[in-house]
Amino acid sequence: MSEQEARKLAEERAAARAARDFDTADSLRDRIEALGFEVVDASDGFDLRPLADEVRRIHPERVESLLEQDPGYDFSVQWVVQGWPEDVLRGVRSFERFAGDHSVQQVVVDAAGTHPSFFPSSVDAVPLEDDFGWGADRNAGLRRANGRIIVVVDGSVEAKGNVYTPLKEALSDPGVGVVGPFGIITNDLREFHESDGPEVDAIEGYLMAFRREILEEAGMFDEKFKFYRSADIEYSFRIKDRGYRALVAPLPVVKHEHRMWHSTPEAERARLSKRNFYRFLERWRGRMDLTVRGE
Repeated sequence: MSEQEARKLAEERAAARAARDFDTADSLRDRIEALGFEVVDASDGFDLRPLADEVRRIHPERVESLLEQDPGYDFSVQWVVQGWPEDVLRGVRSFERFAGDHSVQQVVVDAAGTHPSFFPSSVDAVPLEDDFGWGADRNAGLRRANGRIIVVVDGSVEAKGNVYTPLKEALSDPGVGVVGPFGIITNDLREFHESDGPEVDAIEGYLMAFRREILEEAGMFDEKFKFYRSADIEYSFRIKDRGYRALVAPLPVVKHEHRMWHSTPEAERARLSKRNFYRFLERWRGRMDLTVRGE
């Protein structure tokens, strides 16, 4: 299947090169390499060759955990590929660009069959044997977290400056449990809307950061969240239930198109989102005491 898709992309790339659309051709080449193939141009077209390394893919529960080890980095930046690896690559490169003096571990969990060589050699790549859903995929990466601060990032996010110092400063307050640039609040636990905070009811999963020891107190993400929607709200409430606050930390980042949202048919999107939100309500119905409103 991946070879058939790679060949189709190679044909699209050949057409783009013939039209002298080299930006599109370069983007298609990256997608071909992500599938584990390289395209070699020839006088009569192209050759498609598999990348040499054989990839050993594993179940999320068999990912070796580093959580019992002392932290070896200032930050562990966590990415998940459920498609569109080029988006995550853009994000990885941007977070590397602005690391400065901070030591940063970047973990990429791949649930889309991407070849590990697609990402920089500095990345801790976790190739899964299948896509087990957003929660399980995320937790596979969290097992590899070796940074004092964990930053969960979506592939739609790109850093445009130093994100690390503001996160470190915000989390230096022991009363703060989770921070990020995109916060939301609610008046009734039914509808949430964006808020500049600083204190909010939840941090959206586009980018949420917390100290590594939070995993010991709040646990990991709920693996019954197969779709990403509301998993961030549920986890924020779990952190707040331990007595911590959620704060907005303004960061120099931009959000690009969220591919999973836009590629999912509207009816399916609504069904999955509704199911996830009901799961959130099952646990936190009536817990207005955990909100900024506090009633």
